[in-house]
Amino acid sequence: MTNNPVALPPHPCRHWEDWRVRWSEVDAQGIVFNAHYLSALDTASTGYWRALGLPYPSAFELMGADLVLRASQLDYLSPARFDDLLRCGVRFVSAGRTSLSFAAEIRRAGQTLLKADLRYVMVEREALVPTPVPDALRKALEAFEAGESMVAVRVGTWEALGAEAQPIRQAVFVREQGIPAELEWDEADRHCTHAVAFNRLGQALATGRLIEHVPGTAKIGRMAVRAAARGTGIGAQVLDALMQAARQQGYRQVLLHAQASAIGFYRRAGFTARGAPFEEAGIEHQEMTKGL
Repeated sequence: MTNNPVALPPHPCRHWEDWRVRWSEVDAQGIVFNAHYLSALDTASTGYWRALGLPYPSAFELMGADLVLRASQLDYLSPARFDDLLRCGVRFVSAGRTSLSFAAEIRRAGQTLLKADLRYVMVEREALVPTPVPDALRKALEAFEAGESMVAVRVGTWEALGAEAQPIRQAVFVREQGIPAELEWDEADRHCTHAVAFNRLGQALATGRLIEHVPGTAKIGRMAVRAAARGTGIGAQVLDALMQAARQQGYRQVLLHAQASAIGFYRRAGFTARGAPFEEAGIEHQEMTKGL
């Protein structure tokens, strides 16, 4: 291992994850123990699938398949040390009949500390024998690397989208947040405009709804994103779709009741808090509005 980091021009990694080195990850020499680099790259790979709109493992369960690491080659260029803030990058390289190859890189302040080549084999979930890479997955990887959007938001009625929206809301509000099911489901669903975000495999990842509050003002609610898909901008795409629907329906303003943990998200989208916080379904909320 050399003591001089290699400075390279911007690397074409499509996805990056931060890694702050913990004390437990350094060895007696005070540098990161070699095995932890693979752990960091595995975390970045999981983030890559999330950014692709194909959260692991649920998206692969739909394909009846899984990925196993067949080979890894790591080139250690310079050591990382305790409390370093590093960036782990991953990019898709190529697909064989049953294999997927990726390149990875770990950087500190723009300097490359490690480069890696990772090769995975797609296997059947039960038998664990190699299976062909689905064409839809190949196309999704190529589209992501080309900078294309990985999700599509559909807007429609409960009859059209309820079957996809309901499991997301059940998972987020009832199971995750503990909201009683009788408070989550109401007759308003059948009168709302709904939005659902789908990945390129047709898996529903996020949802929300729009309904008239008072003449001229629409209300957005039931905004939910599956846990494995959060932090990818999918929630913002659903919100944008509902805002566009409100404009098309002639509303002048949109109102919503934001959970305390989501206030920052809605502020970044241009919403303004109105009034004092309040409790709804046992969770602190804040009323927020935005003009159209």
